Amino acid sequence: MSTVRIGSYTLANNLILAPMAGVTDRPQRLLCTRFGAGMTVSEMLTSDTRLWNSRKSSLRLLNEQDPEPRSVQIAGAEPDMLAHAAQQCVALGAQIIDINMGCPAKKVCNKAAGSALLKDEQLVAQILQAVRAAVDVPVTLKIRTGWDQNYKNGVNIAKIAEQSGINALAVHGRTRADRYNGDAEYDTIAQIKHAISIPVFANGDIDSPIKAKQVLDYTGADGLLIGRAAQGRPWIFQEINHFLRTGEQPPAISLHTLELVLLEHLDLLHAFYGQPMGVRIARKHTHWYLASLPGAQQFRTTFNQLDCEDAQKEQIQIFFNNLRALGLTDAA
Repeated sequence: MSTVRIGSYTLANNLILAPMAGVTDRPQRLLCTRFGAGMTVSEMLTSDTRLWNSRKSSLRLLNEQDPEPRSVQIAGAEPDMLAHAAQQCVALGAQIIDINMGCPAKKVCNKAAGSALLKDEQLVAQILQAVRAAVDVPVTLKIRTGWDQNYKNGVNIAKIAEQSGINALAVHGRTRADRYNGDAEYDTIAQIKHAISIPVFANGDIDSPIKAKQVLDYTGADGLLIGRAAQGRPWIFQEINHFLRTGEQPPAISLHTLELVLLEHLDLLHAFYGQPMGVRIARKHTHWYLASLPGAQQFRTTFNQLDCEDAQKEQIQIFFNNLRALGLTDAA
C-alpha cells in the first residue's frame, strides 16, 4: 500500500473513517483507529461558533484524547465564518480542517451549505481561499461529483481546490440529487484523480475488501473513505488492510470477538455521553452490530425498551449465549 501524506502528516495507511453526523463520535473514532483506520474525521460541526455551546456541538469538538492526526469537519456557506470556525477548531486541538461540500441533507443544503455549494464555483473558491489563509494546518475538502446528473462539475471543483491550496480531496461517487440512492459511480472520481495532483480519496459504497481494491484500481485514488460500512463493523479497516496487503480474504470475525467489541463500544458510549444519552445512542449502534444475526429484529424491540447500561450489557450477553447454544461460532 502506498504512503499517503496530508500536508505534513503521513497517514498510517490509506483508509479513512468518513465523517458521519451522529455516528463518528469519539467512541467510534477510537474503535476504528484501533482496528486499523489510518485516520478518522470527526462529525460535522456548524461554522457558526455561537452554536458550539450546545451539548450536541460541544461533544463534537476535538481534544487530546482523539486519535492523531485529529481532523474535524466544518460546514457553512460564509467564507469569513468558516475561516473563524477553522481557527477555533485549531485552537481546540484540530490538526487538519476538513470542509464539507458533500452533505446532501436538506437542512444543510437549504442553508446553501454542504453539496449545495457545488452550484456556485466562485463561492467555493472564496471559501477555500479564506479557510486556507486562516490556518497553518492542512485543509481538506469533501465533495460529491456534482449537483445532479446534468451538472457534474466535480472536476472543476477539484481544480479550484488544488489552485486554492487544499491539501487533499475526498469525492463521494454520487451527485447531491442522488442522495444515497442507486449505486455510486467511480468514473468521475477517476477523472478527478487524473486532473489534479493532490491526494484524492474515493468514497461511496465501499463495503468489503474486494470492493475496496476494485475502487482503488479503477479510480487510481490514493485512498478510500469508509462510511456506512463501518457502522457496527469497525474491524472493516482491519479486513481491508489485510486484503490489500496479502490478497487474501481475512477470516470472518468470531461471535466471541463481536460480543467483546460491542460491549467495549457500549463502555465507551456510556462513559462519553453519560445517562440518559448513552443508553439512547447505544441502541442504534447495537442494532448495527447485530443486524445480520438470527433473532436480531426481535432482540431490537426488547433492547430498545431498556433504560440502563447494566441491563443493556446483560441482554447482549444473553443474546450471544443463545446464539452459541444454537451452535453458531462466526458472525458472518
